[in-house]
Amino acid sequence: MSQVVQLTTQLYEAWVNMANNGLINSSIIRPVIADSWKRSQSLAVNPKVTRMILKEIKDFRLSQEQKVFLEISIPIMRHLYQLVEGSGFIVALADRDGYILEAIGDQDVLERANKKNSLVKGANWSEESIGTNAIGTAFRIGASLQVFAAEHYWVGAHEWTCSGAPIRNPSGKIIGVLSMSGNFEKVHSHTLGMVDAAANSIENILRINEINEKLAVANEYKNTIIETMVTGIFSVNRVGEITQMNNKARQMLELPEADFIGCSVAEILGTKQTLAKKIFSYSNCTDEEIHLETRKGKLHCTVTCKPIKINGENIGVVVILSEIKNVRQLVRKMVGAEAKFTFDDLLGKNPSLQQIKENAKIAASSVSNVLLLGESGTGKEVFAQAIHNESSRRQGPFVAVNCAALPRELVGSELFGYTEGAFTGAKRGGSPGKFELADGGTLFLDEIGEMPLEMQAFLLRALQEKQITRIGGHTVIPVDVRVIAATNRNLWDEISKGNFRQDLFFRLNVFTINLLPLREFKDDIPELVNFFMQKFNKRLGKQVESIDPLVMERLSNYSWPGNIRELENLMERAINLCQGKVIQAVNFPEYITVNGDTVESGLSTIKENERELIIRFINLCNGNLSSVAKKLGISRPTLYSKLKSYKIELSRY
Repeated sequence: MSQVVQLTTQLYEAWVNMANNGLINSSIIRPVIADSWKRSQSLAVNPKVTRMILKEIKDFRLSQEQKVFLEISIPIMRHLYQLVEGSGFIVALADRDGYILEAIGDQDVLERANKKNSLVKGANWSEESIGTNAIGTAFRIGASLQVFAAEHYWVGAHEWTCSGAPIRNPSGKIIGVLSMSGNFEKVHSHTLGMVDAAANSIENILRINEINEKLAVANEYKNTIIETMVTGIFSVNRVGEITQMNNKARQMLELPEADFIGCSVAEILGTKQTLAKKIFSYSNCTDEEIHLETRKGKLHCTVTCKPIKINGENIGVVVILSEIKNVRQLVRKMVGAEAKFTFDDLLGKNPSLQQIKENAKIAASSVSNVLLLGESGTGKEVFAQAIHNESSRRQGPFVAVNCAALPRELVGSELFGYTEGAFTGAKRGGSPGKFELADGGTLFLDEIGEMPLEMQAFLLRALQEKQITRIGGHTVIPVDVRVIAATNRNLWDEISKGNFRQDLFFRLNVFTINLLPLREFKDDIPELVNFFMQKFNKRLGKQVESIDPLVMERLSNYSWPGNIRELENLMERAINLCQGKVIQAVNFPEYITVNGDTVESGLSTIKENERELIIRFINLCNGNLSSVAKKLGISRPTLYSKLKSYKIELSRY
């Protein structure tokens, strides 16, 4: 599943929860969207059955300011649309009340929008009308933003990804919003940059307020759009001469500071490079990954080429270049590739635990690999994130991979990526692996002991040579990655059994940190209980103040086979069930509140109950593992691990 599809699924599940229950999942929904959802709820907007408010354009009584605003904006909208023509986008302009004054786009997309009375002239896209959306919300917050798929409050807009930017008159008052909308699968950060730049240019033209010069200003406006883009962009005419180039493109191509307008693109790129061939053949491509030879070396980037046509005849090409590091940064943001925990989040005053934290801080100051050893639930990923955030790589990505949750045949492509056509189902253009996404940061390999033996050799080579080759490819890609590995297995035993490479163990075993099971620092359980009590009070909107002393004693006597993770899950359950201010024994499962002597004998029963609970939720959720994991309060990788551990075959349920 691609990152975009996965994000879309998560957002839709959060939207369903909001639409049905009024609850907003702040761990998935961005704050700016969550705030807008709350406003939409307060406005009594129905997310399921909202009907678009339409108004005939002839009924608009435009002021002189609005007429000038519309006359100035339309040429700029056309320039903006020319950059994405044929890509399935609509450029729309709305007034201060949210009514669309003009819409420009591909004919088939406009017809589809017209059938649904959505992005058409006269449609009202204010928050009061349909809730959260790029037009109404941009107007409300006074800032540009991108609204993706199910972030839209109204279900009728879930098919779109929309970027909106408010437009102010010279006095600073917002008089409208410029937007660009397309199918949600075409989400890209540069869309918002283009719209934002276009809105800024409209404001500049309004300031000039010279209507008789609007065509000349529109041309300057186009230059402003191009120069404010974070991607490189240039255009070539039918004879191969450069007609436009922004500074970003010049910098990416390693060209000196000079005017290249009118120069031959063949002289700059040569004729044998992939990009040159695409230009001269009027190729129509989007975000294709290439390696470009510049004057100072190779440039790893994505390229989008769009032929310019008049009356069906090719007259030139627009080229957009995006550095791969910027593309990776976008992907990392979408998949949440960042570390949240620090050493301050590691609670407990136990001397042994404090020593472990000190050792971890020493490891953080090093550039060497780290191996975390400990039972399940001891907080290995929390330690890994804390080490990352304390290290010199804290500004880089933190990418986590659960080796136990990956099918054997997908481990290689997940870690190292793959090229187009590497195997059946490989997506067009290929895909980067976790090593590339973690470039400049930390790669956390959880459950490293579960990695297939044949993949361990590739991992060892990547660690030794600091470079990878995608599955099915030949290009060597350098990667600057620090690896933190973790396992609950005894790797020496696995080495003796032939399940783990000894040379890989030595490569990983530079800094070894053994994490304590909870039963070895039970004196810290009261502090942990209080922390989780406050955490779930806030998340669940409860006001639980304390826990019965006898129950606390039982918690301290329990052996905690699931360690801190088990304590956290049981505290969430207890807070949910607690009806008063004090947690009682009845809020915990019976096996927790019995004498400690009977706990171990009941462990097998606990596991049987957990297996039955998982099967029950699989049937209840019709096999949707995302929903199952959510109901169980665990992550999907943890759920996959439990399915494997309990030998639960989905095909049987």
